Amino acid sequence: MTLLPVAPWPVLLVLVVGALAAVWWNPSSRAVPGESRATHWRLTAAVVLLGIAALRPAVPGEQVDTTAANLNVYFVVDTTSSIIAEDYGDGRPRIEGVSSDISAIAASLPGARYSVVTFDQEARVRLPLTTDTTALDAAVETLLPESYEVSRGTSVSEANTRLKTLLQQADARTPERGRVVFYFGDGEQTAQDPPAPFDVDKRLINGGAVLGYGTTEGGRMKATRSRFDTTRDYIKDPATGEDARSVVSEDTLRTIGDQLGLTYLHREAGDAIGPAVDGIDLERFGTSEQIEKQKVIARRELYWPLLLGVAGIAAWEVGAGITALVQTRRRRETRP
Repeated sequence: MTLLPVAPWPVLLVLVVGALAAVWWNPSSRAVPGESRATHWRLTAAVVLLGIAALRPAVPGEQVDTTAANLNVYFVVDTTSSIIAEDYGDGRPRIEGVSSDISAIAASLPGARYSVVTFDQEARVRLPLTTDTTALDAAVETLLPESYEVSRGTSVSEANTRLKTLLQQADARTPERGRVVFYFGDGEQTAQDPPAPFDVDKRLINGGAVLGYGTTEGGRMKATRSRFDTTRDYIKDPATGEDARSVVSEDTLRTIGDQLGLTYLHREAGDAIGPAVDGIDLERFGTSEQIEKQKVIARRELYWPLLLGVAGIAAWEVGAGITALVQTRRRRETRP
């Protein structure tokens, strides 16, 4: 078992001793000796459990491969209405393919730092750089398109400035880390003006790919009225009154790839993720020969069962307090 205290142990010891003193030296609790002693022991157990949890005990877990630990991976995702066009696989929304590919790329580059940038009418950093794959999974699961009611047209290069800033900052802070960019979209330019080019310095990008989704036949899109509502009717084309269809623009996506120095790949359901990650220079940022050296033993944290115990005691005390309050009121009401 290993310990990783949240604070220096002398500080934790002083806090625990102080809390125990407050529990047992409370003069106001002497009015009901039996109940007071039971309460004291419950609160003592809570303090002890909190103290042990603060030490963060853990046992060795499984091995975690950190072969790609010297990489920053940026996922740039189109979240305009067209990303839910239903022409991916068997009539599923394109966003399902995007989510699946992000998860597959992360699994292929374990130990990297991941960031998610989305763009529709503006670009946003949905997830700052992190090694927490749980946070990445949560960010991917909540990828939803903008509301069509507020959509005013979007440029496929809307994320240019935000991406360039992130890459420049990463290069200034940790120049030794590789910077990998994956662009996910359908290439459909809905803004009136032609898209401005990506002007990111190609020396800031050490690999990645432009991944395209959709078909030339196009797919219908649900009329989302909020970012959490995909149950409405299909968006109508105002010119014809028929269901609007979004089609992929592979020429635009290839142009984006050329501007970023990345390969363009059209994605369909069931495609392997290998072609998207094979071009990353792991000879420079982590090699297969180094895998055994870069495997680490994960910590299996044990603090959470202790916190569950504290929560149980807290619930008991709250219940006891409410019961005592009700009984006190009843006594007052029955007094002559």
